[in-house]
Amino acid sequence: MVKLTEDMKEAFSKVKIFPFATASKAGIPNVIPIGMCQLVDDETIWITDNYFLKTRENLDENPVASVFVWGPEVGACFQIKGDVEVKTSGEDYDKAYAAAKARGDKYPAKALMVMKITEVFECISGDNAGKKLL
Repeated sequence: MVKLTEDMKEAFSKVKIFPFATASKAGIPNVIPIGMCQLVDDETIWITDNYFLKTRENLDENPVASVFVWGPEVGACFQIKGDVEVKTSGEDYDKAYAAAKARGDKYPAKALMVMKITEVFECISGDNAGKKLL
């Protein structure tokens, strides 16, 4: 697995809504905004499934995803790719469920997507755009 740098972790912490991209086994893409996205350590991201439909179908078929880190307050732009494990029980899921419910009863926390970071790419325009950072 790949570990984010301190600068990347700081940038990640400033983002409120993350674009979360998946693709079906046939390669049909889907991107959704995610608010419950948490960096739990240098190489793992937790994403709570509250209202996934196509995203969950895609992850069941093709367990890889991408998170885009960008915003005016961030001062950086990078794309994180990783392998995803779907959890609907266990200690990690229970923690994510409790965190979602603490934000409001309207969040069902149907599952926890545990994304292990495999690659990070530059997104800022210029000569290094699209280059692999990690």
